[in-house]
Amino acid sequence: MRIPPTQLALDIQDQPLALKNLIEEESDHIADIAEQVKGDFDYVIVAARGSSDNAARYAQYLFCAHNRLPVALATPSMFTLYGTPPALTHGLVLGISQSGQSPDIVAVLEEAHRQGRPTITLTNDPSSPLALAADHVINLHAGPERAIAATKTYTTSLCALALFDAALRKDREQSDQIRRIPGLIHRTLKEFEPLIPRVERYRYMAHCVVIGRGYNYSTAFEIALKVKELTRIVAEPCSSADFRHGPIAMVGDGFPIFIIAPSGRVADDMAQLVQEIIKRRGEILAISDRAELLEQAQFALPIPSDIPEWLTPIVAVVPGQLFSLALALSKGYDPDQPFGLHKVTETL
Repeated sequence: MRIPPTQLALDIQDQPLALKNLIEEESDHIADIAEQVKGDFDYVIVAARGSSDNAARYAQYLFCAHNRLPVALATPSMFTLYGTPPALTHGLVLGISQSGQSPDIVAVLEEAHRQGRPTITLTNDPSSPLALAADHVINLHAGPERAIAATKTYTTSLCALALFDAALRKDREQSDQIRRIPGLIHRTLKEFEPLIPRVERYRYMAHCVVIGRGYNYSTAFEIALKVKELTRIVAEPCSSADFRHGPIAMVGDGFPIFIIAPSGRVADDMAQLVQEIIKRRGEILAISDRAELLEQAQFALPIPSDIPEWLTPIVAVVPGQLFSLALALSKGYDPDQPFGLHKVTETL
């Protein structure tokens, strides 16, 4: 099986260039934004939906780990359907949306503006309603995303958050590490090519769990979303900690579980969970740079070994994107136009 040049495949392959463009075109601008807002807030609220909401989960770990900033996910329904928005005193409000079109996300930033709070938008359309509602706009520079499923707008959103985080600290070393990401993703794309025929093994999979923790909690949600929207398989995202608090009871012979376990603070915890799954005869699909873990998996999905843990979500999601694409094709689905979905989804 070979992956034909579908629109989704082209979007996925575009990611190294899209990230390179973002870093080159937007780094100085992001540093200027960070300088303007620094000291004007004590916490961050992020308004987003779908893949952008998963990027917000990355921000929760990223901003806290490096800048000790609490990060909350906005509840847009309180701004729209219920009409009782929270007080945003001392907060920075960040809107993330590939299209910048959804009215509920726009409403959060408009309310923040009414309350006199600083606002930043990350979007692939700097002329969108969300961009117009913000004090500062970070253009993702991903270029047109042709398929419905978000791929390069997701990884560029993560990268933009990483750039902003580094700029708040004025951390030159972190900025230099970010510049290596396009090359690391290029390597990951190449390493997946010989694995494509093996994906067909999962053609009749009806359900699975995707597990990540720490920075890659966001990755678990995003890969689960890609599996659901492209293959119509029930995919449940979970942290390794929460999984032990009940859901692990589902695991039995052949139960498929994605494990996202790059090197870092959570690696030992994930390794212990793998042993628990093996005892229960579950089937492991591992995204990792750790040879000992990959060797224990029924399907090993390697990533490069020289990635700082805080940047691994930008790379670790790529094997999940490719797996979902290949599985959709093996099931005879159109990966560019998943059934019942539209590129721009507007919610109130």
